[in-house]
Amino acid sequence: MAQIKRTTVIVASAMVALTACAPAGYDGANSSAAEPVAVAAAEPTASVEPEASASPGAPAAEQAPPPANVQLTDQLVGKKVARMGNVVLDQDGFILYRFDKDSADPPSSNCVDKCAQVWPPALTDGNPQLQGVSDDKVGTVTRQDGTRQITIGGWPVYRYIGDKKPGQWKGQAVGGTWFVVDPNGKKNLTCLPTGTPKAVAPPAAGGANSGGSDYTY
Repeated sequence: MAQIKRTTVIVASAMVALTACAPAGYDGANSSAAEPVAVAAAEPTASVEPEASASPGAPAAEQAPPPANVQLTDQLVGKKVARMGNVVLDQDGFILYRFDKDSADPPSSNCVDKCAQVWPPALTDGNPQLQGVSDDKVGTVTRQDGTRQITIGGWPVYRYIGDKKPGQWKGQAVGGTWFVVDPNGKKNLTCLPTGTPKAVAPPAAGGANSGGSDYTY
């Protein structure tokens, strides 16, 4: 197992397409059966510089074990897939993304609340297995709820609920701000859809996607 660098940051409380290129099943800009929506990222209200004393072996009182009901990303797999090229997959084979409204220096995540329902953060207990991803590119950022999110190249990474099967990348270029992340933390721009896709709606209380939202990225 690779030991993630213990870089702790407390986050705030809350393209034009070049080619038609998308995974099988992709329906273009209006791929959602529900009314497409996107979710606003809150402006940061506070930030804390990374602790200079933080090190892989140093205890961190603020880093409590994640709650039992939190789904963790316990594996990162860097590989090359058809048409898209270099991507990072989680243990279930789902492609991970980065968000232009986040920050890598210092790392911070601005996708919270309903945004995080559409783009679930890749959470960790600090020790995901790495394959094809260099351990010096992987770190963590502490979210407002105390959970730790994986960063690659400083960028927090996420799944997308619009991807229904492993290997899909329907989140590519959504809102012009979400992009497939490569193993170095850079945006993978190899394969871009025509137009600017909209995100699916946040799930309703019963589990289905809801429509009629005014949220935008």
